[in-house]
Amino acid sequence: MKKDEIRARVRARKAMLDDIERTEAAARVFDTLASMAAFTMARKVLMYHSLPDELGTHAFLDRWESDKEFYLPRVNGLDLEILPYSRTRTHLGAFHIEEPDGEDTADVSDMDLIIVPAVAYDRSGNRVGRGKGYYDRLLGRSKALKIGVCYDFQLFDEDEIEAEEHDVAVDFIITDRHGIIRIKH
Repeated sequence: MKKDEIRARVRARKAMLDDIERTEAAARVFDTLASMAAFTMARKVLMYHSLPDELGTHAFLDRWESDKEFYLPRVNGLDLEILPYSRTRTHLGAFHIEEPDGEDTADVSDMDLIIVPAVAYDRSGNRVGRGKGYYDRLLGRSKALKIGVCYDFQLFDEDEIEAEEHDVAVDFIITDRHGIIRIKH
């Protein structure tokens, strides 16, 4: 299936969710993430600051901020740079996403775990992003475990997403209904 078709299908389905469904789905996904050994053992975790149509990360960041070193991406030209997260050090940045302030960038290769947002995933770990390639460029520079998080309807069948050579697949996917899906590479 073409990536633009997937984006349109997912956008339409997300528009049907109410606030309670969004909140409950995010709680299920991030409670599952918190129960994983990979999260428990990770010290440096690259997260994302969610947009209104994504699984909400704000409560999860607040809950674990004192126990983990969280990092968030910030757009810098055509790439993402990584900075430490602090609730008091963010600003509305590119694409209306809250981004971290400061100059103390970190190297993505130092991350223990990366939580990856996407428009959709398939059961092979392929992802459809928003179309700019920021995450593929970033993920290609890291050996960290990569976990995709999404609503159940954002999960497509195996190899249903046309992967390109530069696309980077995730190692696990967590959905609000299926729980943890391990990807066999």
